[in-house]
Amino acid sequence: MNLLFSFFSITLAADTGSKFTRFFVNLYLRLSDQLYQCLIYKNRYHYIIDGLKNTLIITLFAVLLGVLLGTLVALVKVGHGNNPKKLRIANNICSLYLTLIRGTPVVVQLMIMYYIILNQAKVSDITAAILAFGINSGAYVAEVIRSGIQSVDKGQIEAGRSLGLSQRTTMIKIVFPQALKNVLPAIGNEFIALLKETSVAGYIGIQDLTKGGYIILSITYQPYTPLLTTAAVYLVIVIGLTTALTHFERRLHRSDNR
Repeated sequence: MNLLFSFFSITLAADTGSKFTRFFVNLYLRLSDQLYQCLIYKNRYHYIIDGLKNTLIITLFAVLLGVLLGTLVALVKVGHGNNPKKLRIANNICSLYLTLIRGTPVVVQLMIMYYIILNQAKVSDITAAILAFGINSGAYVAEVIRSGIQSVDKGQIEAGRSLGLSQRTTMIKIVFPQALKNVLPAIGNEFIALLKETSVAGYIGIQDLTKGGYIILSITYQPYTPLLTTAAVYLVIVIGLTTALTHFERRLHRSDNR
C-alpha cells in the first residue's frame, strides 16, 4: 500500500512539474514573441528612441523658457512688493498670467497654443509644444525663484545699498546669484515634473515617448510590451535624474558649510 501511494505521489509530482514547466515555457515563448513583434521586427524600437529624443528636446527647451519667464515674473513680483507704487501694470499682467496658467490643464494650453494661437503661423509642432510647456513651466518656476530671492538675508541687500550700489545692481550682483543657487534643486525637480507632463504632446501629433509606445500598440495590437517599455524608460530616466539631483544637493550643502 505504501509502495502504491509512493508511486502515485511521484507520478502526480512529475505531472505537476511538467505542467509548471510547460506553463513557464509557454510564458517565455509568448513574451519572446511579443518582444520580437513589438521592438525588434522592422526596427520598431525606433518609435521609442525617436519619441524619447523629442521628449528630451521639448523638456529641455521648455524648462529654459520657463526659467526665463519665471525669473521675469519673480523680479516684477518682488519689485512690486518692495514698492507697491512701481510696476503696478506689470504686476497685474503677471498676476493674470499666473492665474490663467495655474488654473487650466496643460493639455488644454497645448491645444490652444497649437490650434488657435499658432494656427496660421508656420511653426513646427515641436516649437508649439516648447512654447506651451515653457509658458506653463514659467508660472511655477516664478514662485520658486521669488521664494529664492526672498530667502536671501535682507542684511546683504542693505550692505549693498550702503556701498553705493543701486537697487538693480544689488539685485543682479548680490541677491540673484545666491537666490539661483538656492533654487537650483527646485528647478531640477521642475525638469523632472515637466518630463512627465510632456507625455500629452501626442495630442497635437508629436511623436513623443508615450506616442511612440502607442504607435507600436496600434500596429501590433499588443498593449503589454509597448506600454510597459514606455513606462520603464520614463522610470529609468526619472530615477537617474533624481539620483543625480540628490548628489548635487549634497554638494551644495557641503559648499555652504565650508
